[in-house]
Amino acid sequence: MSGLYWMMTITKRSMGKKLIACYEENGLVSVLCMLAQGTATSETLDYLGLEVTEKTVTMAVVSDEAWKTVRRELEERFRIDVPGTGIAFLIPLSSVGGRKVFRFLTDGLDYEKGEESEMKNTKYELIVVVANHGYSEEVMDAARAEGAGGGTVIHARGTGLEKAEKFLGVSIADEKEMIFIVSKAEQKNRIMRSIMENAGLESKARSVVFSLPVTDTAGLRLQEVQ
Repeated sequence: MSGLYWMMTITKRSMGKKLIACYEENGLVSVLCMLAQGTATSETLDYLGLEVTEKTVTMAVVSDEAWKTVRRELEERFRIDVPGTGIAFLIPLSSVGGRKVFRFLTDGLDYEKGEESEMKNTKYELIVVVANHGYSEEVMDAARAEGAGGGTVIHARGTGLEKAEKFLGVSIADEKEMIFIVSKAEQKNRIMRSIMENAGLESKARSVVFSLPVTDTAGLRLQEVQ
């Protein structure tokens, strides 16, 4: 048995292609990649000996065993533990939307647990939707139909998505939109189901949906009193 996690890596932009190649070599063939900008001040950059703040953010699903291998590569090959190089961290997955998506996300990973492993006693959940570019409104319409509030859209590019046809029965475009929706835990399943039914794999959005546990929040007072 092993856990299943959402791994995020933030590194210098110059490391992006090599990092993705490393992940693919270690079985993480479905990786989302986006560009970002660091926020360190010029004084901090000078102090740390850094010249640029452009970043690459990569995201992928990993198991415990896959993380051990990837972490070793990050530390030994990329020296990510050297200050100013980057950071990688894990967030436990609480649920995955559908068996096909589950098999797609865990292909090649040493993972034997059941389809859904919920983290108990969390009041909120972060629903993550990965959809084809241009379909975020369809996703949000489906989410709002079951009581979701707002969402945040991030543009990303996927790699290794050619295996989607094998597991999902459809081809998936490289250009992606990631939609983040914070919902109450008791609403999560309804919202995910609505997205799957109205903007899921059978639609042009080709959405993949999963959720992450949220242990605490600030700024959701209006939802609290409803």
